[in-house]
Amino acid sequence: MTSLPPNPALEPLEPLVGEWTIRAPAFGEEETAVTCEWLEGGAFLRIHSPSPPPFPSSVQLISRDDSSDTYTVLYYDSRGVSRVYQMTFADGLWKMWRNAPGFDQRFSGTISDDGRTIQASWAKSLDNETWEHDFDLIYTKVE
Repeated sequence: MTSLPPNPALEPLEPLVGEWTIRAPAFGEEETAVTCEWLEGGAFLRIHSPSPPPFPSSVQLISRDDSSDTYTVLYYDSRGVSRVYQMTFADGLWKMWRNAPGFDQRFSGTISDDGRTIQASWAKSLDNETWEHDFDLIYTKVE
């Protein structure tokens, strides 16, 4: 089988590639591992977290139409939750969102200047008008 060349539309996501830990202060000091890696030689980015409770184990597959600056994220986790998010990643800011009847979500992460830490938070809305903070996350790059 001939291997695919890397997808140039995904090049901006290179800072995410590697091993990370995530901590959600609202859930205590528990950390979980996260791996961000290229699939099929760079055709897709996979974010995988085989997590112990209170975090669900999850996988995200990321790609982008080469005519758009917005990525698509396919998400699935150990609770049986399946979601599709839109995503941007530029100028040190990582954003994801979904608009779904009854449960909208927004994620916003700021990447440190050295690329080793991401301070992030999730917000939610039940009516797409009133937003409330859900929880914070701190990503720390291991390698």
